[in-house]
Amino acid sequence: MAGGEGTRLRPLTINRPKPMVSLVDRPVMQHIIELLKIHGITDIIVTVQYLANAIQDYYGDGSAHGISITYSLEEIPMGTAGSVKNAEHLLTEPFLVISGDALTDFNLTEIIERHTAAHAMATLTLTHVESPLDYGVVITDEEGNITQFLEKPSWGELFSDTVNTGIYVLNPEVLTYIERGRNTDWSKDVFPRMLNRGDKLQGVVASGYWTDVGTIEQYMRACADYLTGKVNLPRVGHNIGGEIWVDGDAEIAADAQLHGPIYLGHGAKIKSGVIVHGPTVIRDYTIIDSRANIDRSIIWRNSYIGERAELRGTIVLRQSNIRSRAVLFEGTVVGDGVQIGAGAVIQPNVKIWPGKEVDEGATVNSSIIWGSQGRRVLFGRHGISGLVNIEITPEMCAKIGAAYGATLPRGSSVTINRDAHYTPRMLKRAIVAGLPSAGVNVIDLQSVPIPVARYYTHAVGASGGIHVRLSPLDSRVIEIRFFDHHGLNLPLAVERKIEGTYFREDFRRAYLDEIGRISYGTAIEDIYTATFIRALRPESVDSMRGFNIVVDYANASTGDMLSHILRRLRVDAVELNVNLDENMVFQTAAQVDAAMNRLAKITASVGAQFGARLDAGGEKVSLVDDTGLRLNPMRALAAITSLAMRAANGGTVAIPVTAPRVFEAIAERYGGQIIRTKANFGALMQIASQHPNLLLLGDGTGSYIFPTFYPIADGMFTVAKLMELIALAGTRLSSVLADLPPYFMAQTRIPCRWESKGKVMRILNQQYAERQTDQVDGIKIDLGDEWVLILPDPDGPFFHVYAEGTSDEQARILIDKYAGLITGLQ
Repeated sequence: MAGGEGTRLRPLTINRPKPMVSLVDRPVMQHIIELLKIHGITDIIVTVQYLANAIQDYYGDGSAHGISITYSLEEIPMGTAGSVKNAEHLLTEPFLVISGDALTDFNLTEIIERHTAAHAMATLTLTHVESPLDYGVVITDEEGNITQFLEKPSWGELFSDTVNTGIYVLNPEVLTYIERGRNTDWSKDVFPRMLNRGDKLQGVVASGYWTDVGTIEQYMRACADYLTGKVNLPRVGHNIGGEIWVDGDAEIAADAQLHGPIYLGHGAKIKSGVIVHGPTVIRDYTIIDSRANIDRSIIWRNSYIGERAELRGTIVLRQSNIRSRAVLFEGTVVGDGVQIGAGAVIQPNVKIWPGKEVDEGATVNSSIIWGSQGRRVLFGRHGISGLVNIEITPEMCAKIGAAYGATLPRGSSVTINRDAHYTPRMLKRAIVAGLPSAGVNVIDLQSVPIPVARYYTHAVGASGGIHVRLSPLDSRVIEIRFFDHHGLNLPLAVERKIEGTYFREDFRRAYLDEIGRISYGTAIEDIYTATFIRALRPESVDSMRGFNIVVDYANASTGDMLSHILRRLRVDAVELNVNLDENMVFQTAAQVDAAMNRLAKITASVGAQFGARLDAGGEKVSLVDDTGLRLNPMRALAAITSLAMRAANGGTVAIPVTAPRVFEAIAERYGGQIIRTKANFGALMQIASQHPNLLLLGDGTGSYIFPTFYPIADGMFTVAKLMELIALAGTRLSSVLADLPPYFMAQTRIPCRWESKGKVMRILNQQYAERQTDQVDGIKIDLGDEWVLILPDPDGPFFHVYAEGTSDEQARILIDKYAGLITGLQ
C-alpha cells in the first residue's frame, strides 16, 4: 500500500510520496521490502497514486532490489480496500496486505502460518500501544477470533490497547465485499461487514516492533528506534565502534566528537571540531562544517551545515543550506532546497516549506509555508556570491550566463576572467556555456589580474565582463563579479534586470547560426601596459630607474604582469612569491600576517624605498615603509594623499566618510580639497568615473584609484604611482609618515536583529538630529573635536560603529558608549 500523501508529514512529503520518505539509511518502503524478502515474499503488487512516478522510477520492475514488482495505479484515492480491489485481477491466491509507510519487524511467516492453520478468511495483525487513540482498536476472544471493532475511539470509548496495524493476510474471496470504483476502507467498511455476516476474522497479536510513520514526531521516534537497535531489520553500512554506522566512504575529522548512535551516509563529511550527539542521521554527501553542533537531528543527502551552526532535534531535507552560526531548535523542519542565512535563529516547531530563503540574522517564530522565498536577490555587495557547489553550482552558473546574455544585444561580446584556483575554472566554464546560447560572443581572458580584465573590457569595446574568483574572506565562497562596457561595476538597475531574467528563466535562445562564438583575448598585456606607462609622468619614469623596492605577488597572476612592467621601467625590484600557485589563491589571516612580517624584514634589510604586497586579484596593496614598518591601510592612504597633494600643489582627493579628519588637515596644508563618499568601494569607483581630474580615491583598506590612468582599483599601478610620487618629492616614505598629523580611531561591530535595524536608525536620527554632520552615509554625530559614525551593514544583521577621539582611550570610550546605546535600543 504505497498511495498515501502523508499530509501530516509535510513538508517531508511535498516533493515525494510518504513511502519514499528517507528513514535513516533508505526509504520507509525499502525497509518493508527487506522484511518481505526475509520471509520469502518477492512477488509484490504496489498500489500507487500520489506522486506515483517517484516510486515507479526508483524501483522499476524491482529486479535491482531482488524482487518482482507490478504496479496498480489509482487515478483518484480509493481507500485502503478500494485500492486493493483495483488490483483484483492480479490476486488469485491468499495474499498479504502491508503498508509501505510504516516500520515493523514482525514475523510475517508466523502470521501467515496462523492464518492458514485457523482457516480464516482474514487475519489481522494486532499490537499493543501506549496511546491507542489514533488507531483502530480491536477486541478478540480467547481463541483469537475478532469480536468487535472501534475506529479511533475517544478516551471515554476506549476499551483496549490492542490496535490494528494494517497488516492483513486475506483470501481472494474477501474482495467480493468491495464495490469496484467506490472509496472503501478495510477497518470502517469491509471488516465490520464481514463480522456481521459471520465470516471468520482472526486477530494475531504480534511481538516485535511496529510504528506508523504518520507524523513528524512518529518519524523522529522511528528513526531513533531504528538507530538504537529496537528494530530487527538489516542495516546499511558497518559499525566502526561507539554505535556509529558508516556507509561507504564517509570522512570524519580526527578531532570530531561523535556520540552514537549515528548513521553517516556515503560521502558524508564531518569537519574539524564538529560535535554530534545521537540518535542522529547524516545522509550521503552532506557536509557538517567546522565546529558545528548536531544533536538528535536528521539531515538528508546533499545538504550543508555551516561553521558553528547548531541543530537540536531538527530535520533538514535534501540540498538545503544552513549557513554559519545559524541555530535551529527542537522540532524544526527544513524543507528541500531551503537557504538559511548566517546567524539566523529558527524557533522550536517551525516548519519551512521547500525553496524558501531565510535572511542572515533573521529570527523565525512561525512556519514559512506560502508565498515566494524571503529574498529573490542574486546580487550582493560582492556581486553574486555563495558556497561552492552548494549555493553556486555549475547549472546555476550556466543560467546566470544565459540571463546576463539575454540583457545584452545579440552579437555583442563579453570578456570573462578568473583567478588561478580550480574552483573558479569549473564555474567559469559553466558561465561560458550559457552566454553563447543567448547569441553573445565570449572573449576568454583565462586568468589575469582583475584591473587588467576591467581595462581590457573597455579597451576592446566589449559590452561587459565577468570575473570569477575565490572569496578572499572565505575559501568555501565563490564570487562572480560583473563589469559594464567601461569595466566598472554594473549599475543597480542592470543587476536587477539580470535578476529578473534569471528568476523568470526568460532566456533568449539564439538560432543555430546566431549562437555566440568563444575566443581568447589577444595582446592583453600589451594593451594594458601601454596605457599604464602613458599614465605616469614622463619625468618620473626616468627618475624611477634604479628605484629599489620589494614586491610580494602572493603567488597570483600579478607576478607575470607587474614584473614585466618593472623591468621595462628599469626598477631594481626584489620579487617574492612570483610563481603562480592555485593553492595559494586563498590565504588565512595567519599566512598573510607571516608574509607581511617577511616583507617588512626584507625591505629593511635591503634598504628598499618601500615594500608592497598585492592581493590575489591585484586590486589591493599592503605597504611597508623603508624602515620595515607595516602600515595601517588608513595611514598608508593618508601618506599617499600627502604625497599626491604635494606633487600637484593641491588637488582633490575622495575618501569614505569613515576616514579620520587628518585628511582635511593634509588638504589644508597643501591647499587641496577632500570629498567624503559613502563607505563602499562602488561609490568611489562611480565618483572616479565622473571626475577624471581627481588626484586619488581610496577606501582606507588598501584599494586606490588614480583616475588619470583608469577609474578602477589597481594595486599594480598604485605601486608604480607611489614610486613616482616618492621620486618627485625626493623624500622617503618614513619621513612622509612622520610628518602626518596624529589621529586616534576605533571601530567595532554590534549585532542587531534585522527587524530592529530600522527602529534603531529612526531613534538615533531623532535623538541626534542637531548634532549630525556629513549625512553622506549612516548617522555621523559631531562631538566637536571628536565624532562617531553609526553605519548599518547592508548585508548582515549588524551595525558598524566608528569613532575618532582626542586619544586612543577617548576613541575607545566613544565606541563603548554608542555600542551600548545600539544594544539598548533593540
